Amino acid sequence: MTTQSAQQIPVAVEALSVPVRATVSNYPAPFLPRVAGRRKRVLGDLFGLRNFGVNLTRLGPGDSSSLHHRHGRQDEFIYVLEGEPVLVTDTGEVQLRPGHCAGFPAGGTAHHLENRGSGEVLYLEIGDRSADDPVEYPLDDLALVPDPATGRRRYAHKDGRPW
Repeated sequence: MTTQSAQQIPVAVEALSVPVRATVSNYPAPFLPRVAGRRKRVLGDLFGLRNFGVNLTRLGPGDSSSLHHRHGRQDEFIYVLEGEPVLVTDTGEVQLRPGHCAGFPAGGTAHHLENRGSGEVLYLEIGDRSADDPVEYPLDDLALVPDPATGRRRYAHKDGRPW
């Protein structure tokens, strides 16, 4: 790893050498098993990026990238490096392979990836860092909403009750 000495921010690293994020997800407990095998390496934070995030994410067989969701303000982009995940959207499913990419504009189709194969999937995910981004989960009793008291986002039931 080479660092910029004044700020101790690396200039370049081998992506797979970055430690896997300790927390699998911030989802409420009932939803955690669905993403329990997901392993993210948070690359954007390592470089001090503030406008967009970059994660290198690995899914084992049977793993999902997230709950089926759509962002209200954040754009997302994925690029498949290894494996063959299935992209599940509101309009159907698409088998992806290395070199495939997909983008999800804010307010667009809900989506997630599933690894239905026997090998691992590795992909890059990139998204902006909209702090007040509401997230819908159309298949689950879940929403990520700004908390009026703190301004931070929190998980809630669709009827507004906190999780």
